[in-house]
Amino acid sequence: MKGDRQVQELIPVILKDGTIHHVPQGSTLGDVAAGLSRRLAKEAVVARVNGDLKDLASQVRPEDKVEFLTFEDEDGRTVYRHTSAHILAQAVKRLFPEAKLTIGPAIEEGFYYDFDSPEAFTTEDLARVEEEIKKIIKADYPVVRQEVTHEEAIEFFNKQDEPYKVKLIEELPPEAQVTLYSQGEFTDLCLGPHLPRTGMVGVVKLLSVAGAYWRGSEKNKMLQRIYGISFPKQKDLDEYLKRIEEAKRRDHRKLGQELDLFGIADEGPGFPFFYPKGMIIRTELENFWRDVHRRWGYKEIKSPIILNRSLWERSGHWDHYKENMYFLKIDEEDYAVKPMNCPGAILYYKTRLHSYRELPLRLAELGLVHRHERSGVLHGLLRVRCFTQDDAHIFMLPEQITDEIINVINLIDYFYRTFGFTYRVELSTKPENAMGSDEIWELATSSLVKALEKKGIPYQVNEGDGAFYGPKIDFHLQDSLGRNWQCGTIQLDFVMPENFDLTYIGEDGSRHRPVMIHRVAFGSIERFLGILTEHYAGAFPAWLAPVQVKVISVASRHVPYVLDVARQLEERGIRVEVDDENERVGYKIRQGELEKVPYLLVIGDQEVDSRTVRVRKRGEGDTGPARLDEFIRKLQQEIEQKLCI
Repeated sequence: MKGDRQVQELIPVILKDGTIHHVPQGSTLGDVAAGLSRRLAKEAVVARVNGDLKDLASQVRPEDKVEFLTFEDEDGRTVYRHTSAHILAQAVKRLFPEAKLTIGPAIEEGFYYDFDSPEAFTTEDLARVEEEIKKIIKADYPVVRQEVTHEEAIEFFNKQDEPYKVKLIEELPPEAQVTLYSQGEFTDLCLGPHLPRTGMVGVVKLLSVAGAYWRGSEKNKMLQRIYGISFPKQKDLDEYLKRIEEAKRRDHRKLGQELDLFGIADEGPGFPFFYPKGMIIRTELENFWRDVHRRWGYKEIKSPIILNRSLWERSGHWDHYKENMYFLKIDEEDYAVKPMNCPGAILYYKTRLHSYRELPLRLAELGLVHRHERSGVLHGLLRVRCFTQDDAHIFMLPEQITDEIINVINLIDYFYRTFGFTYRVELSTKPENAMGSDEIWELATSSLVKALEKKGIPYQVNEGDGAFYGPKIDFHLQDSLGRNWQCGTIQLDFVMPENFDLTYIGEDGSRHRPVMIHRVAFGSIERFLGILTEHYAGAFPAWLAPVQVKVISVASRHVPYVLDVARQLEERGIRVEVDDENERVGYKIRQGELEKVPYLLVIGDQEVDSRTVRVRKRGEGDTGPARLDEFIRKLQQEIEQKLCI
């Protein structure tokens, strides 16, 4: 009879593949994982239940749809590293009891925790904290979730003398249940979910300490932020640290100075300077951009940088983007420096009446925009306050939407393949502050989905991260180190044409409303150049390299022929420098290699006598003698084909 009761108490759980698994009533998600396989019981870190992430200690209910996640899953890594952040906070509180807790989330590359501490954390302190972290992991404390009332939570953290936690709780509705997570003697305010035990974390490495304002506002107190990373296995950490060292070697800020490409002056934080060699690369990127857009049927325009407040109110930027804009007064009226190019393209569209026969109208602009970014987030060329967006705005008939989106996808794909990038795609949907009706948003979103599915492109949905005027497709590049960068985007917009009363004359002779696409391929010239610098480690392919060939003399008697070779290269449109300094040839070759010049031509007695050049190719070394005309022909072919070698 007892066995019969147990059978009757079994409840069905629906697994990811749709199969039904029966478990005893009262089972936790951890129990379910253990019943499926020993390996899953060991590797599962969290479960997705009916679409929501849940602790493995949570009980399952009949008909729950359950998917188990491991460290290999993005959400699984987030939970793993969020627990790692709590372990870090516990270790810091043990060693520095006066430190006050603030927040400690997982981030794309690891995690951090912010502390308000009277002591400045040093490198030696981080080593001590790491040792304490190892003790907490070894202790294998259960991570226990507890729900308390608003009043109980405030009382608890007041007793713990944690004022920042109290502030966070006070911002919650008074009737809200507050979630706490405890491990050993340590308790934190947190929504969760978390790992079941601290011992599930394999290895933790603390990377750095930096300043960070409370809530990201310069008006608030400066805190100390400790960054860390965690992995299940030591070999994963070792590979990560090796990649970090390589990333430091490739840092575009460092290479920008070493190669004399670009920089940022103290007098203009967030406003980059491009030096002569950097301008060569930038110009080549812009020339490539213009050539591709001409072939894809775009017309280039240029809109003003400063426009009247009334325009930005009508576009919605005044209400939705004002905190990121710069303002000034002209003739006692309010003006704004443009943060985006789209209103300028719209004003051009409105300069005359359009026929349906003209559409799609594809307008492209390399437009300089300015956005107010906090000083703490500025980062070389990757996060700046002024940048040139390679914008385009397409005005089209509703029935042209799918074909135009596919056309833009093809253009962006061509761009990225030219530079040797792979990419993944995200679809971002309606945000909370969106303009326009639900019906318009549904139509716009389904149109983007239709285009992606017609192209057969896999994509990930990014809920609520669309622009305020429309959903978007984002392209995330993967560089040579496996890092992801969000660059290209396609935004479908039914709202702006309505706001600005855009029309065209249809086949029936009456006025109709066009649909609008906003899109970028590079994202911004500045950011893309920063990414390229790190992707190539400063060794730009020949078509982009500021100096494509350096001609080197072995001795002073070879200089006349060196100058003749340089002249012939220049006449054929090749960017060339001469090194005829009175230095050893080995030193001059080394200098050319440090400057990452694609080709070095070394001229000595043999080359002068035979009227040839000795070629050294970057990454390969001496490739032997060659006739100059043959070398030029091959180099021109390489430049024309834009080979990424």
